[in-house]
Amino acid sequence: MKKLHPQSIDLSLGRIERLLAALDHPEKKLPPVVHVAGTNGKGSFIAFTRAIAEALGKGVHVYTSPHLVNFHERIVLSGPHGASPIAEDMLVDCLARAEAANGGELITLFEITTAAAFLAFAEVPADLLLLETGLGGRLDATNVVNKPLLTSITPISIDHVSFLGDTVTAIAGEKAGILKPGVHCVVGRQEREAFQVIERCAEAIGAPLHVAGRDFDMYEQHGRLVFQTPSHLLDLPLPRLNGRHQIDNAGAAIAGASILFGDALTTRALEHGLTHAEWPARLERLAIGGLHAYVEEGTEIWLDGGHNAAAGQVIAPALAELDERVPRPVHLIFGMMETKDAHAFIAPFKGLVERVYTVPVPDEPNAFSAEALAEIASAEGFEVVAANSVPHALLRSQAALHGPGRVLICGSLYLAGHVLRLHR
Repeated sequence: MKKLHPQSIDLSLGRIERLLAALDHPEKKLPPVVHVAGTNGKGSFIAFTRAIAEALGKGVHVYTSPHLVNFHERIVLSGPHGASPIAEDMLVDCLARAEAANGGELITLFEITTAAAFLAFAEVPADLLLLETGLGGRLDATNVVNKPLLTSITPISIDHVSFLGDTVTAIAGEKAGILKPGVHCVVGRQEREAFQVIERCAEAIGAPLHVAGRDFDMYEQHGRLVFQTPSHLLDLPLPRLNGRHQIDNAGAAIAGASILFGDALTTRALEHGLTHAEWPARLERLAIGGLHAYVEEGTEIWLDGGHNAAAGQVIAPALAELDERVPRPVHLIFGMMETKDAHAFIAPFKGLVERVYTVPVPDEPNAFSAEALAEIASAEGFEVVAANSVPHALLRSQAALHGPGRVLICGSLYLAGHVLRLHR
């Protein structure tokens, strides 16, 4: 597929609309859709929403990108024994049908993948489809569903500036493109400028907003998650996913579930959703596996795929909280794509980590070299070592730690996928 179709991003709806018409409009035959856009937190919002819905006995399809280990992860289908990634034979069939319908016309890899996914989602029964945008919103290939059941815009920050604009207001305008007339939208915590754009867009088309910090709120209190609206308060367990930012993501999912399911939503389903949501490589502590061969017994290895300034700003405090609970020397292993702001991502870790090890992202020609990243980290005031691989970085880290420590591997979802493959 990569050989047949350009990987370069070209935001437009014309090609996907043409292809879907040739496939007899599978986008019009989907289960009820929850369409999700935003810079950070989309996947976590989807993970919590899926777990809550499944606790209510709902069948749920999920579309996310990019994948971490296997391409099939992008397309998750509901089934009699729970949702699971699309089977190989069905994926091949749907991609072949989309390829044939495309008739050799120019199309991007994400667009033809989305068309294939819509075929699968339309043909397999489910109660709900959780649909994540690929990039932006207004011109994203997923933005062909005219009447979703619900939309959500998670926190917006600077990212993908060459495609979406270099200001929060410009990016917010692109994300707000998923808003639809009369369709309720859950809005996560936003910078004031971003929210003003979303609010104007919503007013212009008549999309009701449910806004974090205004219509609902969520916070930690006495080791519990408190979710509050003007009319009621819920006392719930803390999310399974680590970091205070996950309280916000969980709260937005609770607000969304309240709209989706109304009186059918139970406290038990919410409790199950918060404590059973799974979203790999989001401040995930890796269970004992292949990479632990490179570190001393007792060393913790953590993994996060966050890759922009806002991600650094939430991961660093979460790392500090871990250190407050169980103090350990902390090392960072850091790889990143050249399109990202490495300075802004790593700056929040000042004073938290003893040493940074920079690594290349394998098989990604647009990634920083370890040496280039080392220069950036050094300029930010870190003690840095350039390593040629993650195992090499872990060995160098362990030699410097002189005992059990805490290692966070971060900076790229592509690096996170590589790490998970190594760790299996």
